[in-house]
Amino acid sequence: QEASHRFAFPTSGSGGAVKQENFVLSTSGTDQVKGVMTLQGDALCQADVNLKMPRNNQLLHFAFREDKQWKLQQIQDARNHVNQAIYLLMNRDANYQFKTGLEVLKLMDAVMLQLSRARNRLTTPATLTLPEIASSGLTKMFTPVLPPDILVNFYINLNKLCLTVYQLHVMQPSTTKNFKPAGGSVLHNPGAMFEFGSQRYEVSHVHKVECVVPWLNDALVFFTVSLQLCQQLKDKISVFSSYWNYRPY
Repeated sequence: QEASHRFAFPTSGSGGAVKQENFVLSTSGTDQVKGVMTLQGDALCQADVNLKMPRNNQLLHFAFREDKQWKLQQIQDARNHVNQAIYLLMNRDANYQFKTGLEVLKLMDAVMLQLSRARNRLTTPATLTLPEIASSGLTKMFTPVLPPDILVNFYINLNKLCLTVYQLHVMQPSTTKNFKPAGGSVLHNPGAMFEFGSQRYEVSHVHKVECVVPWLNDALVFFTVSLQLCQQLKDKISVFSSYWNYRPY
């Protein structure tokens, strides 16, 4: 219940709209990338990014278009799994009596599966190839339009909202003999190569900035406690079952 409350997003005022939270994304010791993100439930409704180009210290600024929001699928999926776990527990009469230990074990297994899936959606970001990031709808969210040598990606990792900015350079035909396209990854390193729109690119710089989202932190703690409680109940039932099945001659 406590975990599910964290995903029942609080509303602001009488209008019933989900409250907006602002987060500043940065890393200590460098100011190459700074971002201010506005999270509204499971959607990024505003993003404001400043990028200092290493080559010439030129400052690039881009922000979400006002008519656009970016859904964070990980939060949406985690919430759905938590709600499914609650449904499994509540989906019977208040005075329902369990008949066997096995029945309880089956229910606990089903609930634990949903809780594990909810936790895994937050702890395991999707692995994407660079062409997948380049063709993502995220690239069309910004104004001014992102330059062709910049890629961005947002994701949740544990209790953090993360922004990765990739700077690219076009590979000259003379250098493409050593071309090895990179596979899928959560975070690509400088030197990773890919082909997109009949052009070959190499990642020259990678900037990752992040910040903690407190209610995601709470949710992860409650997932862990919930899974422990389910396991304790299973263990107790197993002990009683083995005791009950033991029949001395």
